[in-house]
Amino acid sequence: MTIRVLIADDEALLRMAFGMVLEAQPDLLPVGEAGDGAEAVRLARELAPDVVLMDVRMPGTDGIEATRELVRSCPRSRVLILTTFDLDEYAFAGLEAGASGFLLKNTRPEELLAAIRNVAAGDAVLSPRITRRLLERAAPHLRSGAGAEHAERLARLSLREREVLVQVGHGLSNAEIAATLHLAEATVKSHLGRILHKLGLRDRIQAVVLAHRSHLVPPA
Repeated sequence: MTIRVLIADDEALLRMAFGMVLEAQPDLLPVGEAGDGAEAVRLARELAPDVVLMDVRMPGTDGIEATRELVRSCPRSRVLILTTFDLDEYAFAGLEAGASGFLLKNTRPEELLAAIRNVAAGDAVLSPRITRRLLERAAPHLRSGAGAEHAERLARLSLREREVLVQVGHGLSNAEIAATLHLAEATVKSHLGRILHKLGLRDRIQAVVLAHRSHLVPPA
């Protein structure tokens, strides 16, 4: 299966570089380039890419607002945010807007390719290290709402699924959760799949946000 990718960045040289990396892969196809968020949304509606590589800082409509609009109007297109720093001030806003992952712009080509494939397959791309650092910064915002509104949704989960969700909320990888709960990694993956289905969540990042907003994860 060919994964169709739209590249959105205001730097033409970076768009060209990303495009060259993608074109060298038999399963990845760059289908368009956008220099700002508004153009990215327009092209996504027209081209229906599987993945959108989205720069955060662009003129006019930035990557955060474009991501929010893409998630609403092009739900089948997943967004992979590109940031300059792993603590970019807009990273949390992108998470809330519905991005499926974050990558540094200076990431190695093989990591970029793996991230695109993972996002296209429905997985979230956010390393546990970045997850933890983002959560440290974003915790006050995540806890600004009442947790009671989520109680009914969480009641759908089994005890084990709640335990897994708590560990996801702490930013642990599947392997780390498996070690913590003394489970097979495949079992953790199965539990996570059921959690996403039962709670109507798109990916792991949304599960992290819900775990904090519902107060399943205590403040650090």
